[in-house]
Amino acid sequence: MEAMYTATATIQGGRSGTVETSDGALKLELSMPKAMGGQGGSGTNPEELFAAGYGACFASALEHVAEQDGIKLEQAIVKHHVSIGKDPADGGFQLAVAIDAQIPGVDRGTAQELLHKAHDFCPYSKATRGNIEVKLNLIEG
Repeated sequence: MEAMYTATATIQGGRSGTVETSDGALKLELSMPKAMGGQGGSGTNPEELFAAGYGACFASALEHVAEQDGIKLEQAIVKHHVSIGKDPADGGFQLAVAIDAQIPGVDRGTAQELLHKAHDFCPYSKATRGNIEVKLNLIEG
């Protein structure tokens, strides 16, 4: 692959530290969620950041495949749920993703097809395929 762009983030202190991008556009505190044994707090966490990044990329992929099919999407909404839990294979952790998409103004069959095409096209979906469980859900809206 020939890189078109490379994002760089520096993390200090792991899940209870900080993250900052090399261009300074993102500078955040990180907090371990109470559900994972942490103190909670006002900081974000890797799962929220992954949900945001994957979601933004997937929404763009959805717009792209719709445009390729001559469909103009109006107010499509994509919501990514990223879960972390114990991996029974090794006792470590694993991720799972559920993608909820509302695609108003498009019939259900076409919307379902667009959702699957976006999943085939999205670089995050390609990176996760075969590695984590990803569920696609078409939500009426």
